[in-house]
Amino acid sequence: MKIEELSFEQALEKLEEVVKELEDEGISLEDSMQRFEQGIKLSSHCLKKLNEAEQKIEQLTRSEEGRLVTKELEVDTES
Repeated sequence: MKIEELSFEQALEKLEEVVKELEDEGISLEDSMQRFEQGIKLSSHCLKKLNEAEQKIEQLTRSEEGRLVTKELEVDTES
């Protein structure tokens, strides 16, 4: 599965695996570099997913002056 197709949770789990592999002292330099590159891609994907989630949480509203402002989405937690 491509990194772009992973959910946030899947990407984070794979990133944690990469970190554990990089902590292994027996890994070769070449393998370390490949894992590091994969980790950077996974980290970027996770950040993208978090930014997308943040954008979904905010909603655009108009102020009394008619300007667009961002406001956190109010979530009813009593349901």
